[in-house]
Amino acid sequence: MTKENILKTVFGHDVFRQSQEEAVDAILDARDLITILPTGGGKSLCYQLPSLMMDGVTIVISPLIALMQDQVYALQNNDIKAEMINSSQDFNEVEEIIARLLQGEIKLLYIAPERLSANGFIELLQRVEINFFVVDEAHCVSEWGHEFRADYRNLSKLKQIFPDVCIAAFTATATHKVQDDIVKTLNLSNPLQLRGKTFRDNLTISAQQRLGNGRTQLLNFLSKHNGKCGIVYAFSKKDVESVAGFLRTKGFKVGAYHAGFSNGIRSKVYRDFMFEEIDIVVATIAFGMGIDKSNIRFVVHMSMPKTMENYYQEIGRAGRDGLEAQTLLLCTKSDDVKMRSFIDVIENLEYKELLYNKLRKMYSFSNSSECRHKLIAKYFDDDLDSCGDICDNCRRGEVEKVDITLEAQKLLSCLYRCEQKFGMIHIIDVLRGSRGQKVLQFNHDKLSVYGVGKDTSKEVWNAIADRLFELDAIEIGEFRAIKLKKFGVGILQKKVTVDIDNHKMTVKGRSSKKEELTPIEDSIFDKFKALRLDIASKNTIPAYIVFSDKTLLEFAQKLPQTKNDMLDVNGVGEVKYERYGEEFLTLCRELI
Repeated sequence: MTKENILKTVFGHDVFRQSQEEAVDAILDARDLITILPTGGGKSLCYQLPSLMMDGVTIVISPLIALMQDQVYALQNNDIKAEMINSSQDFNEVEEIIARLLQGEIKLLYIAPERLSANGFIELLQRVEINFFVVDEAHCVSEWGHEFRADYRNLSKLKQIFPDVCIAAFTATATHKVQDDIVKTLNLSNPLQLRGKTFRDNLTISAQQRLGNGRTQLLNFLSKHNGKCGIVYAFSKKDVESVAGFLRTKGFKVGAYHAGFSNGIRSKVYRDFMFEEIDIVVATIAFGMGIDKSNIRFVVHMSMPKTMENYYQEIGRAGRDGLEAQTLLLCTKSDDVKMRSFIDVIENLEYKELLYNKLRKMYSFSNSSECRHKLIAKYFDDDLDSCGDICDNCRRGEVEKVDITLEAQKLLSCLYRCEQKFGMIHIIDVLRGSRGQKVLQFNHDKLSVYGVGKDTSKEVWNAIADRLFELDAIEIGEFRAIKLKKFGVGILQKKVTVDIDNHKMTVKGRSSKKEELTPIEDSIFDKFKALRLDIASKNTIPAYIVFSDKTLLEFAQKLPQTKNDMLDVNGVGEVKYERYGEEFLTLCRELI
């Protein structure tokens, strides 16, 4: 049969999609290959189809059991002889599959990368006719990627052991740097390199500042997707269980999934979702990698992912069938702070700086006013015009801008006078005239820029800094020091002006409007009042003596996460913090 016949009769498609036919032809010509296509772009067909046209068995190296199960189940349902060998199987089951492999009864065999290191497995493969190897989720090969795995690095041996067998590598998430590293690590010989467009024209992308714990925003979003399948990603195991429990009380058919659950519980939730006995899975990022469920209509992130690669891969699980799907990202500055705390403990300085830069780009994306699709394309070295109307920023259209050229010049001047050796927290402390130990230690209280921004809040300065990162005017250098870039020098030299969306400055505290509580903040405010009343009762003092309503209002809106954050709140001094601060800080952390 021709490839066109197989495409139609086996896979049910009339035409090949982007890059598929070129990938198929390369494999049929026994040429090494690396293909980068977005999630839902049809990567699996690129190697499943040529396998059916060739003698021998195709060895597919895949990182997760769930991914293997999806692929094998779908192939077997299509009468294709596919099997997998993984840690979930008992000895007898594995032995039976090996016997069939040796008898030439298997067309595609899925294995985990660590299987190649198992005793005798390479020798087993040398006894069978292998037509080609597939390395799926190939970004795991690269230490510059977002999911580097040591077992994937060992795949460099494949070419040494099987020099005449071609390798086809596939991934949805690779910058040019990662792509080059994959080619080098796998020792690919003159590979065909196919790189599809990142643009998903059926995916609407939105991001919002999370208010409180974000549950009101989540409910508003889900009200438009009743009875539809979706994934809600939460930051921690505790968050997963809390959000899932909350949604159950609201009548949603929902399951919770994280690594802390037993294999049995996880398997049941996975099966219930696949067979649509539940509509929604609330999960940590452990759920979903490589999932083949095509009718996921939405993906929600309750907090910011750590990298753009993670984010792009996770939202890509929606709309794999090509029909319209929605995504929502909820985030605050505290997400960035939490992620940084995990990176801080990493010892490898080069890898540490890589992760800091990835996190900065993710945070910048979350707060950007530019086309979301265009920003994703730019990150992955792709070129794209604005999407038109399938992201929140483009749908918003023209927004009122605020000129921040003077403020930007102040920040950049401070950065320059601090010799580009410090992080943004320090720069803002100098601008605001802080008497902090570090500022005094380096005599930065003697600089001409010291205190020139004292009337501007930290939140506004952070918004301005975010905008400068977005414009590529500054970057994070070695040891997290902020460095000036060419565009930043142009701002300092008054060659260009800088503006920012008015609503960002308003939200960040520049508005002169009377502060009002949102419904979710009102609920949080009540919890602070209850805690204040409890403390006051125990100490036999009036409640207002503990903290004023104005202070509680600021707690509800900002949810400070550290002692320094709390000391920045109006009405909180060192003495009151020592007396009452820790209890309020604990509540803030519980509510984030």
